[in-house]
Amino acid sequence: MCPQESSFQPSQFLLLVGIPVASALLLVQCLRWYRSRWLLGTCLKPDGQEEPVSPSTPLPEYDAPRQCPPATLPEIAAFYQQLHTPTQGQTIIRQLMNKLLVFSAREVDHRGGCLILQDTDPSQLSISPGAVAVGRQERVSLILVWDLSDAPSLSRSQGLVSPVVACGPHGASFLQPCTLTFKHCAQQPSYARTYSSDTSLLDAKAWRPLGRPGAHTSLDECRILLSHFSLYTCVLEAPVGQAARKWLQLAVFCSPLVPGQSHLQLRVYFLNNTPCALQWAVTNEQPHGGRLRGPCQLFDFTGARGDQCLKLKYISEGWENVDDSSSQLVPHLHIWHGKCPFRSFCFRRKAVNENEDCSASTNEIIVTMHTFQDGLETKYMEILRFQASEEESWAAPPPVSQPPLLQRLGVSLILPSKQMQMLLEPNSITGNDWRRLASHLGLCGMKIRFLSCPPSPAAAILELFEEQNGSLQELYDLMTAMERLDCASVIQNYLSQTPRGSPAPARGSALENQGLELDEKL
Repeated sequence: MCPQESSFQPSQFLLLVGIPVASALLLVQCLRWYRSRWLLGTCLKPDGQEEPVSPSTPLPEYDAPRQCPPATLPEIAAFYQQLHTPTQGQTIIRQLMNKLLVFSAREVDHRGGCLILQDTDPSQLSISPGAVAVGRQERVSLILVWDLSDAPSLSRSQGLVSPVVACGPHGASFLQPCTLTFKHCAQQPSYARTYSSDTSLLDAKAWRPLGRPGAHTSLDECRILLSHFSLYTCVLEAPVGQAARKWLQLAVFCSPLVPGQSHLQLRVYFLNNTPCALQWAVTNEQPHGGRLRGPCQLFDFTGARGDQCLKLKYISEGWENVDDSSSQLVPHLHIWHGKCPFRSFCFRRKAVNENEDCSASTNEIIVTMHTFQDGLETKYMEILRFQASEEESWAAPPPVSQPPLLQRLGVSLILPSKQMQMLLEPNSITGNDWRRLASHLGLCGMKIRFLSCPPSPAAAILELFEEQNGSLQELYDLMTAMERLDCASVIQNYLSQTPRGSPAPARGSALENQGLELDEKL
């Protein structure tokens, strides 16, 4: 090799290697600068302007949250400190780090303990005795995550049937397994599979199935033995060729109807049939003055069908529909994936002539709506009825500690209480059971069917009778009018042991004159 060739090799090497390396470094810097500008643009509009909020949509449905800059370490520490600080037995609903959370926390020792979200959801976290070493105390928390973006990403065949539940602190382990229970709304528990995300609340979720479908589910509950704490939920997964179904609850909300009010908006929520979903809707309505109108109605929702239809069928005289259409659609996946959607109708009082008095017809509004899945209107449909008037009281009564049901009715002994429930509970062919009593109390067929869901419908009907200030004499008269002499005898035998004496059988009572008959739909 000649000297000229050997002296040329270093410069040739710099040209071949140095230029590509410099180009790569410049490209990385450009990508980092563009990424920072893009992240900033997702949280702020151009020119520093905030995104305007349309006044016509005061209650926006679920939208995916925008990606914002990560939280600082002090913010993260304060977030977890609030979640794990003992709440003295209370359930807290609070928005932390842009997440709406329901939580309770306490300290446990070697004797174990239990966490329950009071008045919100029957979810429960049980720490068994011996799970904590003797002489130690551990802080534990139970959290319902109402941030819908934390739910798993699902396919069209998968349906969300439970809330997202977190046990904290994340990653905590114990000497004995702990037990977590929470509600689901799957109609086929064997198709329901629990999922876990072994991440903290503020991290990106990584959902993975826990065991086979049906391994942790009973009729309406998930029960998981935990080796350590994380996030959990339940997903409905039907086998190939099978139809998956879940129970919905249809909840109707509106603001109070007051004199002089020209417009009234009605909102219908399509929720999973779990206490958590209904409480979310109640909380979502509070800033807007919306209140739940009547009991929720159950709906059999299938994952193999189309969108949900809501049709306005009747408006009472003196009112008119403001919306362009009397029919609205809810996308199938919004319900199937548990996004808690709602649809609304807006009504206004009709203009009248000066000589016409319509105050009597417009101080009350009655609305009837039909809802069904697209293509199933002739096979399965639910009827929603709504009624509101200016005279009724909308004020929520203060919570009062009440004694047991039949003690308030005057039947304070356990034996008469159990006897009445045992006699009214079995469904008779003629309907002369707790359903007939519900009909005498003014309930329609759909509400009677709703009341058939609790463990004891007869107990629920007796509770309703007591709330209407019913007396033992009136209950005796009702049983006599229904020709349920066995139930009347139970009341008579009890009263015969009291200073009041035995009541005489009532003839032609006011309840008989009401002429209330059992709803034909039964």
